[in-house]
Amino acid sequence: MKKNYISNSSESIRMFKSSFMESLSKVHFSVPLFVYVPVIIYVSYLSLTQPQMNIGMFALCFLGGLGIWTITEYVLHRWVFHFVPKSKWGLRLHFIFHGVHHDYPKDAKRLVMPPSASIPLAVGFYFLFMLFFKDKAYLWAFFPGFLTGYLVYDMMHYAMHHYNFKSSLMKRVKQHHMLHHYDDSSKGYGVSTSLWDEIFRSGFPKKKQKA
Repeated sequence: MKKNYISNSSESIRMFKSSFMESLSKVHFSVPLFVYVPVIIYVSYLSLTQPQMNIGMFALCFLGGLGIWTITEYVLHRWVFHFVPKSKWGLRLHFIFHGVHHDYPKDAKRLVMPPSASIPLAVGFYFLFMLFFKDKAYLWAFFPGFLTGYLVYDMMHYAMHHYNFKSSLMKRVKQHHMLHHYDDSSKGYGVSTSLWDEIFRSGFPKKKQKA
């Protein structure tokens, strides 16, 4: 594979002069679980206690949220995180949000999204989804699915960089992401699934996937 990185060390480089800003840019991989699992449980409870909600409809909305997360993950990764502006401040923002991850792909403190970024995004998506759900019972079933998709993405992303999988399925999933980092960053934008790479023809040739 090509060396499209600066260092494969698990140590973190300093990005900010301010210690406070620096602390906001780093997070242990388990932190999103402590932040979002209680939210998922509570909002699911709110949904299931509504008189118009039943288990079947809850499951349908929840799965819908999971599915919408996968396309959201792909769109954000491909067209937002990999958008490289030309201005100096734009390049700085790009480095902070995603460039640092490609330069230091095993940085253990920058493999999951810190709450300083994920919480505002989650709140923004919640209000966006409110526009599509007239009944909050269905929103409260859909949103936990979306958040669960995000958590799966975050945990899988960390594991892909720091864990040796035994199953052939997870080895293929990891290989897809490793090719994105170490072979061609203009392909393989899906992390938790390669489905949208297949649909949008941004995946890797079968030969490389099997290598």
